[in-house]
Order: sequence, then structure tokens, then C-alpha cells
Amino acid sequence: MLVRYNFTSLRINLLKFFPASLIFNLSDEDLEFIIAQRKNRSLMTDQTDILELDCGGTTLINLSTIYAENYHVYCSIFVCVFGSVANVLNIVVLTRKEMAGAPINRILSALAVADVLLMIEYIPFAYYYDDERGKQNFCYYGAVFTLFHINYSQVLHTISVCLTLSLAIWRFLAIGYPKRNHQLCSNARCTLTIWICYILPLFLCIPAYYIFDISTIVLKENDQNVTLYHTDLKEDVKKNKTLLKINFWLFAVLIKLLPCFILTIISLWLIKTLFDAKKRRQVLRGYDCFPLTVDGKEMKRKGNKAERRSDRTTKMLVAVLLLFLITEFPQGIFALLIGIKGHDLFLQCYQQYGEIMDIMALTNGSINFILYCCMNRMFRMTFNQLFRPKILNRLAGNTSDVPTTAQRNQYNDAVNCGIEITKL
Repeated sequence: MLVRYNFTSLRINLLKFFPASLIFNLSDEDLEFIIAQRKNRSLMTDQTDILELDCGGTTLINLSTIYAENYHVYCSIFVCVFGSVANVLNIVVLTRKEMAGAPINRILSALAVADVLLMIEYIPFAYYYDDERGKQNFCYYGAVFTLFHINYSQVLHTISVCLTLSLAIWRFLAIGYPKRNHQLCSNARCTLTIWICYILPLFLCIPAYYIFDISTIVLKENDQNVTLYHTDLKEDVKKNKTLLKINFWLFAVLIKLLPCFILTIISLWLIKTLFDAKKRRQVLRGYDCFPLTVDGKEMKRKGNKAERRSDRTTKMLVAVLLLFLITEFPQGIFALLIGIKGHDLFLQCYQQYGEIMDIMALTNGSINFILYCCMNRMFRMTFNQLFRPKILNRLAGNTSDVPTTAQRNQYNDAVNCGIEITKL
């Protein structure tokens, strides 16, 4: 998640054409006037490499700018606070003994940990970025924090991508190879998968570490030298635009589009298995040719309980995967276009929608708790057992939401058969 193109970066680019003493004494309103007057945007790009890009149209850009300047800091902090609390609850529930026996639940727990770490860091960044936009101090520690945020968020986001991809592949193996579940989906393999998902992104993001650096500008004010610090592309990257293109090609294809393609194939396959299971149940219920009758009345046969439980697990995971695709696929396409077009698209368009892509990614990581509560009865039962005061159960006279020993044993038996997460 990269910082949006703003007045700070615009000032840095304007230094190519005007003295620093002039640029850093201009107000934001003055810069807005300059942008409006220079419709060809030649000040934002190299004079020798100007591309006419509408970036989705003026209306869309204006809406994005209004959101970024007036609402993003509040929306992002709200989403991050809610998402952090929700994912902590996910971790607490999914790591309970009756839930942690399922490898898929362990992967979901690891995904929740990555989301929590990402959101906790984003809260101070959102506040700092909004505050810095008004003060424009350009202090060293602010530049260090921004550089740390760029790399930190990229690594954690890649971890989430790897875990989501592992989740889909795990479900594919559980359904596609039921006789080899105990071998392919063992706890040892699950532990290894989680470790790989946390370590591999550290190396996958190495090209991104090289792109950005802390740059300095020295101004003379009141007969004193003042040093301004900001995060910018490295000089090598500015001179050799191929490096930026290679980075975005790797980012777009390896971290975004390839996982999205695999997730799309697996999601379609999982949806197909749901329809196939529905057809099998219709046959069992006698809907095809010979309905089962007792005393002249048609009777509906219930499908196998474990199969219905497996179907509901698949539905929940498909919802998680589709939500992930909705937020990740546009970023992948954007990054791929930057790999093709290069520096200009990055400056003129990609950073215009930085906050929009950020809030989409944050929302994706914050609402899994709602999906689990809506689509996983065992999750709800365990959650109620942990957090619902016992006195409320007595007053309600209802203990159905507290898992019994038999239900836990049934759940663990289903886990051992490669079927996780119970019925609605």
C-alpha cells in the first residue's frame, strides 16, 4: 500500500523546474492553482516523457480526492480499530482446543494475526499522514516512519495473500483428495505452510525495499540551513525507469495477479462442487424419478450430515476468497499497467487512488469475523461460551449455543476426516 500522490511529492517534483525557496513557500492553494493551469501536467513528469492519462476521468479523481482529504483518516482508523478487535476475537476463538484441531482454523488464525499487525501499524500512520499534510514539517523521523510503513505494510499484505492462497489450496486438497486427507492435510504440513507464508514474503518483497529511500533537501531560511526529509524513489530508479517497471511487474504478476488467477480457478471449482453436492442430495431425496413415499406421503431424505457440514465450510471459504479477489484484483491490474506504462502512470494515476485501495484492503481484513459468525455455528457457540455472561444464559433459559462434549467430539471427528467447521 503506497502513499497517494500529494502536495509533498508534487513539491519534490517541482524542484526540477523552480528554486526550493519558492516551492516550499507556496501554499497548497497555490499549488492547486498551478495544477489547474497546467492541464498537460508537464510539471509532474519528465518533460521528455509526457503521457496523456485521464486516470478514470475527472469525476472519479475528484471523488477520490474528496475522500482522501476529508474522510480517509477517520474511516481508516475506525476500520482498523474494529478490525483489530474483531481479529483478536478471531484468534481467541479459533485457538481454543475444540477449534484449533482443524488445520484450516489454524490458517485462519495465522491470517487474523497478520491482519491485526497490519491494522495496528496503520492507525498511527493514518493519523501521522493527516497531521503531516497540514504541518509539512518534513522531519527525519517522519520520513523513516513512512519508509518503514511502505515496506512493513507490503510484507504483511503479501503474508495475507500467501495465507489466503494456502487456505484455498488446503480446501481444494481436502475435497479433491478425500482419501489422502490425513497425509496431505496433516498438522505438520499445516505448521510448515504457515511458517512458509510468514517467511517467504520477506524475500519476495526484496525488490520493493530497493525502490524507495529517504531523500533530503537543504533550504536556507533566515540565514540558516534547514534540511527537509521525505520518502522518494531512489536516484537509480529515477534515472533507469526499467527498474521501476521490473518491480511493478514482479509485484503485479507474482504477488497479485498469479494468486488471484489461482484463487479464481479454485473458487470456481469449489462453487462447482457445491452444485454437484446439491444435485446428489436431490437424487437422495428422490427428486429425480422415484420419490420416497410412506403411507402415500412423499418423504424428503436428508443428505449426509458430514457432507452438509463440508458444503457450509466451502461456502464460507468461497465468500472469503471472493472478498479477497474483489480487493486484490484491481490493484494487480493497476500494478501491471504501471509495469507497461512506467513512471508516468505511477505518478499521475496510481497514487491518486492510494487511499481507496488502502481502505479496500483494510476492510477485507476486518470483516472476516462477521463471515465466521454468520456462517460457522461452532465459531458462534465457542464465542458465546467465552464471552457471553453465564447469567444471560440462565435468564434466557437457553443453553443451545454452548457446545456440549458430544458436539465437540463430533467436531473433532469431522476434523480428523478432513471436514472442518460445523453446520449453520
